[in-house]
Amino acid sequence: MPPQKLSGKPEELAAFIDKFDIFLFDCDGVLWQGASLLPRTAETIAHLRSLGKQLLFVTNNSTKSRTTYQAKLQGLGIPCGINEIFCSAYSSAIYISRVLRLQRDKRVYVIGESGIKEELATEGVAYISDDGGDITPEDYDSFGPDEDVGVVLCGLDHAISYRKLARAYQYLRNPGTVFLATNIDSTFPTHGKLFPGAGAMSAPLTYMTGRTPVSLGKPSQAMMDAIEGVLEFDRKRACMVGDRLDTDIRFGIEGGLGGTLAVLTGVSTEEEILEEGATVVPDAYLDRLCDILG
Repeated sequence: MPPQKLSGKPEELAAFIDKFDIFLFDCDGVLWQGASLLPRTAETIAHLRSLGKQLLFVTNNSTKSRTTYQAKLQGLGIPCGINEIFCSAYSSAIYISRVLRLQRDKRVYVIGESGIKEELATEGVAYISDDGGDITPEDYDSFGPDEDVGVVLCGLDHAISYRKLARAYQYLRNPGTVFLATNIDSTFPTHGKLFPGAGAMSAPLTYMTGRTPVSLGKPSQAMMDAIEGVLEFDRKRACMVGDRLDTDIRFGIEGGLGGTLAVLTGVSTEEEILEEGATVVPDAYLDRLCDILG
């Protein structure tokens, strides 16, 4: 069946919402654009809470930790607990500490920002990073495989540099070094535009090494499994809400969730959602999240 555009009729909206006990929300492009909250978003979230719905905020943005996201949400008028936030930085830290069980004498080399480092520290994972800058003749001599580095973790890095990539490449020459990415989004939406995403940081390393990183963000089911490990829920009574077909909606479909809902305030357009032969389509869509209010 083609995706249903929810019309705004109270009975239609109520019927859709009643199917689910928990809603998983993407953030950028769904709740806000850049620093600006989208219209009536806080009221929409409050309405769902008043109906007894459980909410989870799930984002691929690794530049912020859960603590920082909590402060942002609350500053925008959306009260939430830290356990309601699941970012790719946290997912990556959980994977390294609880799935890989990285040895205590091993370190993670991070290409990324403070969100990753804060979450790794919370899980007690040792890491190193690079402040960038120009590569020097001494670097050419000193960079190389390092048995102390067990993981290269690549996320969105606004200060990505040749020096950082060169160092990561040398570490990845060791076949025992695990290659991870917080997510592999090609772009991310902010301020009404698209900019290079975390996948653009790891792509050069894939090209250099021939290795593909394990992704810990949407649509990877490693993230869904991590969510379910922290928060037990019935997948058939859960709905993924997002603005992007290839990450958010695919994440919900491949995760076996009971429903998916797209909004048109981010990346994917109505034309893409309704495209004949499209392989990833939501169950329903809205122009804006606040249309839930009718």
